[in-house]
Amino acid sequence: MGKKKECRILKSFENNDFKNTNYLNNSDSSKRNFVTSEFPCSLNGQSISLDKNGTTDIFNRLSNPFKFSSQNDQEFNNLKINSPSSLIRSQKEIQKRNKQIYARWRRSTLNQLTFLLFIFLFIFQQHSFCLGEDNLIREESVNSQQQTFVPKRVYTNQWAVKIAGGHQEQADELASKYGFRNLGPVIPGGEFFLFESRTLGKRSLRKVRRHLHSSIRREENVVWLEQQVVKKRVKRDFLAPLSPHQSNQNIHSPSLLRGRRPPGISSVNIPILKPIIADGSVIQHADYVENNGGNGEMEEDYFMAGDDFLDMNRVQDRAYYARMKFSVPNDPFWKDMWYLHRRDDQPDEMDHNVKEAWALGYTGRGVVITILDDGLERTHHDLAANYDPDASYDVNDRDEDPMPRYDYADENRHGTRCAGEVAAVFNNSLCVVGIAFNAKIGGIRMLDGDVTDAVEATSLSHNSQHIDIYSASWGPDDDGRTVDGPATLTKNAFERGITEGRQGKGSIFIWASGNGGKDADSCNCDGYTNSIHTLSISSATERGNIPWYSEACSSTLATAYSSGASGERMIVTTDLRDSCTKTHTGTSASAPLAAGIAALTLEANQNLGWRDLQHIVVRTAKPVNLRAGDWRLNGIGRNVSHSFGYGLLDAGAMVRLAKVWRNVPKSKKCRAIYPNPYKTIPRGNRLHLQLYTDVCADKRDNHVKYLEHVQAIVTLSAPKRGDIQIYLTSPRGTRSTLLAKRQRDTSRTGFKDWAFMTTHNWGESAYGTWSLEIDNDGLDDAELLKWELVLYGTDVFIGPTGFEPSSALSERSVQTSHNGDSFTDSGVEQRSIRWILVFIASLLPLLIGLLVLS
Repeated sequence: MGKKKECRILKSFENNDFKNTNYLNNSDSSKRNFVTSEFPCSLNGQSISLDKNGTTDIFNRLSNPFKFSSQNDQEFNNLKINSPSSLIRSQKEIQKRNKQIYARWRRSTLNQLTFLLFIFLFIFQQHSFCLGEDNLIREESVNSQQQTFVPKRVYTNQWAVKIAGGHQEQADELASKYGFRNLGPVIPGGEFFLFESRTLGKRSLRKVRRHLHSSIRREENVVWLEQQVVKKRVKRDFLAPLSPHQSNQNIHSPSLLRGRRPPGISSVNIPILKPIIADGSVIQHADYVENNGGNGEMEEDYFMAGDDFLDMNRVQDRAYYARMKFSVPNDPFWKDMWYLHRRDDQPDEMDHNVKEAWALGYTGRGVVITILDDGLERTHHDLAANYDPDASYDVNDRDEDPMPRYDYADENRHGTRCAGEVAAVFNNSLCVVGIAFNAKIGGIRMLDGDVTDAVEATSLSHNSQHIDIYSASWGPDDDGRTVDGPATLTKNAFERGITEGRQGKGSIFIWASGNGGKDADSCNCDGYTNSIHTLSISSATERGNIPWYSEACSSTLATAYSSGASGERMIVTTDLRDSCTKTHTGTSASAPLAAGIAALTLEANQNLGWRDLQHIVVRTAKPVNLRAGDWRLNGIGRNVSHSFGYGLLDAGAMVRLAKVWRNVPKSKKCRAIYPNPYKTIPRGNRLHLQLYTDVCADKRDNHVKYLEHVQAIVTLSAPKRGDIQIYLTSPRGTRSTLLAKRQRDTSRTGFKDWAFMTTHNWGESAYGTWSLEIDNDGLDDAELLKWELVLYGTDVFIGPTGFEPSSALSERSVQTSHNGDSFTDSGVEQRSIRWILVFIASLLPLLIGLLVLS
C-alpha cells in the first residue's frame, strides 16, 4: 500500500479544459472546481471500492450535477485519494453510460406515451363513434346560439344508394348481399335508398375502403352511392342583450301555476265579417268558426262595405277595412304580442296585420305546418289541441314520436318555441295565440343527432301530400366563413317537393335567413336560404331597425319581426315543460311567423302554388318604417333591400290578394354561359364582364320575358375567399350584391359552381345586357373560371292579381301599385309599338293636309 496523498484541486472554475474532469456543481461558487481522480482516495479513513464500471455510489453522487447537495459538499471536503488511477479511464465510460441510460429512458418514455395515446384514441373512438354516444357531436350554447360541433369530417355507417327504378326488392337484395340493412327509401317513391352497415361503428374519422364502393358500383342497377357524412347545422336563435326589466327565465302560465289542467280547446267562437265589394256582391262569407269551448267572441258581427276590394292602386300601408274590435283573448301574454296588434294603440307603427286576416275569417283552418327542428313537445297544453301526428316524425331515432330529449339546460326547446308562434291555441288561458291558431301543427325531430344529407332529405319530404308548409329555423354555421348548402339527396327533396308536393301545387319551404350579422356573414353563402325553392325570411326589430345578428343578401324575399337591441321586446311563445317564454329571438323567431301568415294565405286560396305565394309576398310586403340604408326601386318600381327584401309581411293584404289571385303559368328557365370565362382578377382591382341575352327567344320551352329568380353560377379561385365581392346588374339597372366581403373567410378553396341568387329583379324584363362585377381586395390575384347566368320566370306578364289568360294583357301596359307607388310596366315590344303609333299619329295632320291640297 503506497503513501496516501490528499486530493488536489488542479484547476479553477474558469478553466475550460474539461478533459478527464468532473464538474461539481456546488452552490458555493468557491467550490466549483474541477478535480482529477489520478490518486487513490479514501473517505473518512475508509477506502472506496470500485464497481465493474469503475465508479462508486459516492462518486456518482459527486459527479452528478443534478444530484449535488450540501451533504455532497461535506463528503467532498473529507475526500482522500487512495484508489487506483483507473478512475481516470472510467470517466469516458461513465459519460457514455449516462448517455445510453438517457437515450433508453427517452425511447421508453416516448413508447409509453405513444401507447397511452393509442389506447386513449381507441377508447375515445369506440365510445364516441361506435357506441353512438353524443360526446363528439354535442349541442353547445355560444352567445345563446345553439350550435352543433362536429370535427371537419365524420363518416357514418350509412350509405345512400340510387337504384334505377327504385324497386324495394332490388334494394333489399343488394343490401343483404354486401352485409347492409336497407332502411328504406330516403324520399318516399324515389330511387334513393339508405343502407346501414351491420358491422361498422356508427361514426368514424376514416372513410370506408374503396373496394366496397367499387363492388357496389359495379352492380347493374346501381346508379350512384355515397357514404353519409355528418354536417354541422346551427339553430338560428340568439338572445339579445336584456334590459334590467326583462328576464330570460321561462314564464309559466297562470293556470299551470295554480295547478289547474287547462281545458282542451281546438277552436274558438269568432264571428266573421262579411266583406263585399262596392257593388254589394258578397265575395266571402262565414258565419262562425266552430266552437269547442272558450269565451273569445267578438263584440258584434261587423259588416263592411264601401271599399272596392279590387282597388289595387290605393296606398297599401292602410288596411282596406277598419281593424276589427273584438274581445281580448284570455291568453295571459296576448298583451306582449306587440308584433300582432300594436297598431291598435299606435296607428303610426307597423305590425303583421293578422287581426284583419282573422276578421276576414282566416285562422289557418285546413292547413298543415310542420317544424323541422329538435323536436316538438306535443303534450304542451297550448299545442296539444292542434297537434297532428301525421305531420310528425322522429328522424333521429326513426320512430313516430317527435318529443324532444330533455336535459338540464333545455337545449332542445327550439322546435317547441317555433311551433307556438304558428299554432298555439286561441283563448285557452295559456301562454300565447298562434298566428294560424286553427291550423294543424307537427314536428320533425332531426337536429338532435347526426345531421346528414339523408336526414335532411327525409325531413323535407315527410308526408308531402299531407303537409303544406315546412318551417326551418336552422342552417350551416353563421360564422362568416362557411359556404355550405344542400347535397345530392336534399336537392332532390327540394325539387320533388316543389313539383309533386301538395298534389302538384308544390310544398312551401320557409327558411330563416341566418344570424351571422356580427361576423359580417352573407346569407347568399347559405345554400338553403339562397335556393329558389325556399322563401327566405329576414328579421326586423321592434323599432324597425336591422338586428345586430341579421345577414344581408339578395336572396331574402321578405321580413318578419324578432328581437333587437337591449330595451326592444322579443317574441312570446310556448316553451318546454308546459311553459311560456318572452325571449324567443333571432331569425329563428321570424320564420315561424312567416309560416303562420303563409297558412292564413293558403286557407284563403288552397290552389296557390309555391311560386304564387312568393308572387303574393312580393306584391304585398311593406317597406314602411323599416330602416335600412340600401332601399331602392328596382327596374319596375318596387322597393327592395338586401336587409329586408321587399318589406314586412302583411297578413291582411296577403289573404285579400290570395282570394282573387289567378295562378301563374309554369316557370321557364333560360341559361346563358359567358364565353371565354378564364379571367384574372388582379389584386386590388375589379373585373367587369357583360353578357347579352335574348332570353332563349328561339326556344319556346325556355323563353323567359319576365323575371322571378336570377342565379349567377360562379366558379373562381382566390388566395382568400373573403376578399371577393360580386355584384350583378340587370338590363333595367338593378344592382344586386351577390357576395359582400367576409373578413373571417380565409379559405383558399374559392367557389365551385356556386349559384348566387337574387330576387331583386322580380317582374323585370329579362332582355338585354347583364353585368357581372368582381372585386378582389386581396393581396394576390384571383381567377374566374366560369360564369353562367340562369334566368327563371315566365313568357307572359303577371298582372296585379296574377296570370291573365288574355294575350292582350301580357303585351299591354298595366297600371299597378306597390306600397303606394303607381307605375307602368310594359314589355320591350309594347314600348316600341307605342312609339310607332305616336309617330304615325303625329303624321296624320300632315297627310290630311296633303290630301286636301291635292
